[in-house]
Amino acid sequence: MDRLRPRQRQVFTGFTKAEIEKLEKSLNESGEQALNREYCQNFARSFSRSSGRAGKPIVKWTEVHSWFQSRLQDSAKASENKSEPPEACPSNKEHEISGMLKEAKIPDLSDLEFEAKSSKDGAWYDVDLFLAHRFLSTGEAEVRVRFVGFGAEEDEWVNIKKAVRERSIPLEHSECHKVKVGDLVLCFQERRDQAIYYDAHVLEVQRRMHDIRGCRCLFLVRYNHDNSEERVRLKRLCSRPT
Repeated sequence: MDRLRPRQRQVFTGFTKAEIEKLEKSLNESGEQALNREYCQNFARSFSRSSGRAGKPIVKWTEVHSWFQSRLQDSAKASENKSEPPEACPSNKEHEISGMLKEAKIPDLSDLEFEAKSSKDGAWYDVDLFLAHRFLSTGEAEVRVRFVGFGAEEDEWVNIKKAVRERSIPLEHSECHKVKVGDLVLCFQERRDQAIYYDAHVLEVQRRMHDIRGCRCLFLVRYNHDNSEERVRLKRLCSRPT
């Protein structure tokens, strides 16, 4: 089965004028309902598939959500400024506490990207959606995933603990020094009948001078699924998040 998943993703640079007009119209009609996850996902899918986004990066639902949230917050602040009378100047201590609260950031798990291990070939694929979850009689939890670039017919139930993890990170040419002997990496294995990503361990590193093409170092890896060994370039490696 030839299942090649994309690794190099284009960076989202903003909405088009037509997309912003649709978002503004929807926000005026729906209000805070626009923050609903499914509502944002529908917008993201619609934008990503439109002809106006040809050649541009896909839109994630979190980007739609952030746009709606920012506009609602701006509207709320504008209303407060109009309705609230001026207050007495707060003390220095109050200023200090207010500044600390503004700087505090709560991590948002919705920004994380995940990958899952397919039971069909033992390779790792990017996760597009988590569709459902269940608990087996053994007490283990499973989740049904949809892989990026594949339809519903390729959905799978996978073990959450053993087959779902934070997405591996493609390495840039300047990051070859980060790869060490013994590291677990995700390596793009090319064969005559398939080209997919498998876990592998780095056995040896041959450092070489970089040129106009970028990193020319060689990495000897051993694939975990079949113990085969191969020398590969950096462009075929993805690092595991620490």
